[in-house]
Amino acid sequence: MVTLVIGGSGSGKSEYAESLVMSLGQGRRIYIATMKPWDEECRRRIERHRQMRAKKQFETIECYRDLKELMLDIGGQPPVILLECMSNLVSNELFGLGEEGEAPCLEGALAEVEILEGIGKLKAEAEHIVIVTNEVFSDGDSYSMETMAYRKVLGEINQKIAEISDEVIEVVAGIPIVMKKKRNLQEAR
Repeated sequence: MVTLVIGGSGSGKSEYAESLVMSLGQGRRIYIATMKPWDEECRRRIERHRQMRAKKQFETIECYRDLKELMLDIGGQPPVILLECMSNLVSNELFGLGEEGEAPCLEGALAEVEILEGIGKLKAEAEHIVIVTNEVFSDGDSYSMETMAYRKVLGEINQKIAEISDEVIEVVAGIPIVMKKKRNLQEAR
């Protein structure tokens, strides 16, 4: 099962996604973190969040790019996966990680294909995957061409993930609003 949790910055989407994963039982919980630590302050923040998630029995795996190459040790029961956040992953794929000797960044359409292949792989390995992403294009602001290209790719990926998702939940001011929910087979009978 796939759930897409979408919302604006500071909307409460991350907290909601974590609580959703917690509600899915006591099985293995994998948190795929996509935010690269750019500086010391960022590293401290990431470590603080990692410790908070560890108390909730999350196993954190960092994956800044190349999601489809991520190898999970899936022994026993399939895990519940929380991917946080698609917005960072898209940015990393398009613009790179700022590392010396880094390969050129992916073009938008290729980044989209690569990321969606990675989501497909995770979907096949997990009992449930919860994907957190930022809502784009509702602010009406004007941005640079580079930022607009990023927003376009993220918007297209969000649409494709929403299409394959069983649930799409928008979080506004901490309130989850169900946008899509597929009925399960027992409800359909």
